[in-house]
Amino acid sequence: MVQSNRYGRGVERVGVRCDVGPGRGIGHVMRTLALAEELLSRGIEVLFVCDAHTVPWAAGQIAGRGISVEPAVWTPAEHLELFERLQLDAVVFDCYDLDAAVYASVRTTGRPTLAIVDGDLRGAEADILVDQNLAAELDRPALPANSTRLAGLEYVMIRDEILALRPADPPAPPLTVVPKVFAFFGGTDAFGAGPHVVQALAVSGAPFEATVVAPAPELAAQIAAVELRPQQRVDVIGPTDRLAVAVLDADLTISASGTSTWELLCLGATAGLVCVVDNQVMGYERAIATGTAAGLGVLSDLKTDPSAAAAVLKRLLTDPSERARLAAAGWRLVDGKGRTRVADAFLALT
Repeated sequence: MVQSNRYGRGVERVGVRCDVGPGRGIGHVMRTLALAEELLSRGIEVLFVCDAHTVPWAAGQIAGRGISVEPAVWTPAEHLELFERLQLDAVVFDCYDLDAAVYASVRTTGRPTLAIVDGDLRGAEADILVDQNLAAELDRPALPANSTRLAGLEYVMIRDEILALRPADPPAPPLTVVPKVFAFFGGTDAFGAGPHVVQALAVSGAPFEATVVAPAPELAAQIAAVELRPQQRVDVIGPTDRLAVAVLDADLTISASGTSTWELLCLGATAGLVCVVDNQVMGYERAIATGTAAGLGVLSDLKTDPSAAAAVLKRLLTDPSERARLAAAGWRLVDGKGRTRVADAFLALT
C-alpha cells in the first residue's frame, strides 16, 4: 500500500530535486517546471533543489516563476536533513545522477514521491514513476514495490508558455517563399550540435533564413565560420525566453530529440530532430517512426558527414506540403494535458 503523508494532511509544499548543468543541460528543469506550474496553479508551494546557478538561463526560468532554489545535495542523509528542514510534504525527482539509495531513503519517511524517468529507471524508486516518452506504455520494466507507472505521451508535461500558444487547430501550410528555420539545442547546447546542423543546412543548397541559438561564444564563432550558399542566411542569438514564439514564427524548427520534442509537437511545429546523446536514441527512433518529425540523424554522424542530414533538410525546405503534414501529425499527437493527469495522480496519494 502506498504510504500516506506523515503530516496527516494534504500536500502544501513540494520539493523538486532535478539535474541541471553545463554538461547535463536543462531538460530536467524544463519538464519539472511544467509540473511545478500545475502545482502552483492549485495553490501548492514549490521549491527546487538543484545547482541552477551553473546555468543562469535555467536559474532565471525558475526565479521568474517565484520559485526558490536550494543547492543540490547528494547523499541520502543530506536529502533527509534538507527535506525535513524545508518541511516538504512531497518530493519530485528528475535525476540521472543520484544514487539509488537516495530514493529509497526519502520514500521511507512517508512523503509521497514521484520520479520522472526515461526508459531505464536508473535505480529510481518512488510511489509514482512517470515515463512521458512516446510508446513508453508498451514497455514493461520491473517496478519497485508499491509503485505506479504512468507512461506514454498521455503524460507529457508541457509548460504554460507552450500551452498558451498552442494552436486551436492543426497548423495550415505556410506561404513563406524563403523558409524560416529556427534551431536550438537546449539551454547549453552541451554537445555542440549547432555548428554541424548549420553545416548540413548549407550543404542542402536550398534557400533559407535561419536563426540559431548559440549559448556560448565559441559556438557562435563556429556557426559564423560555416560557408553558406546563395540565398542562405544565418543569424546567431543567445538563449532566449521567447522560444515558443520563435518556433511558431518558423517554417522548420531543428532541435535535439529530448524533452523539447514534445513541446514542438504540441505547438504544431515542423520538427527536424537530431539525436545528440545515447539516452535520446529510443525517443528519437520512435518519433521518426510515427511520421510526426523528420530525423536528421545522430550528431556523431553529422560531424563526420552532413550529406544525409542535408538531403532530409533539402526536402523539408523545398516541400511546404511535407512540412504541413509533419506539423499537423505532431499537433494531434501531444494534447498538452499530461501535466494535469500527472498532478492528479500525484496528489491523489494523499
